Amino acid sequence: MQKLTRIITLSVAVTLISGCSFFGVYKRDLAQGNLVTNDMASQLQPGMTRQQVLNLMGTPLLESPFDTNEWDYIYRLDEAYSGIEQRRLTLVFNGNQLTNIQRHGDFSEPPALIKERGIGPASGDGQQEGSVLDRLKSQDQN
Repeated sequence: MQKLTRIITLSVAVTLISGCSFFGVYKRDLAQGNLVTNDMASQLQPGMTRQQVLNLMGTPLLESPFDTNEWDYIYRLDEAYSGIEQRRLTLVFNGNQLTNIQRHGDFSEPPALIKERGIGPASGDGQQEGSVLDRLKSQDQN
């Protein structure tokens, strides 16, 4: 009987301590895709060349396999304990010229992670270094 009690006690203890425990699981925010901010999207203008778009936005996440004139910049933020935020920017080219810009999602505010931490690595004093747009502008001036 004592052996059975020990086995049951040990089984219950192992179950509570294991990964599938009663206490829950840690979740974290998961950001995927191209970071697309309202500032970046507002700088796009019809008539820009593909290279100008690449300099501003970076490489697209998706290029349509059937139509090389369509680029998609997609950003998805799966917030751990709340909803999912998605943004999609579809750019359509005619030859080498940007002709159409389509926005899907809410571009009015920066993504939640960006609001908290800013864009780019922190400098030694804890402040964020210049944004992507600031760095692009400085490259254009050089």
